[in-house]
Amino acid sequence: MGEAGLQGWRAKVAEAVATPVARRSGLADDQVRAAIGALFLALSVVYVVNAVRQLAGGR
Repeated sequence: MGEAGLQGWRAKVAEAVATPVARRSGLADDQVRAAIGALFLALSVVYVVNAVRQLAGGR
């Protein structure tokens, strides 16, 4: 699920970071890319929730 959201610049970032992080952490490249994708997904959810809160008038 995490890797599915990696498109455009996010995919380039994940690809550039995945190999060095995988080498240092002992994880597979695809596991690192999935974790990065999940991180971007979580950040997107936080952004949308904050935007909805502001639109609703609450802060």
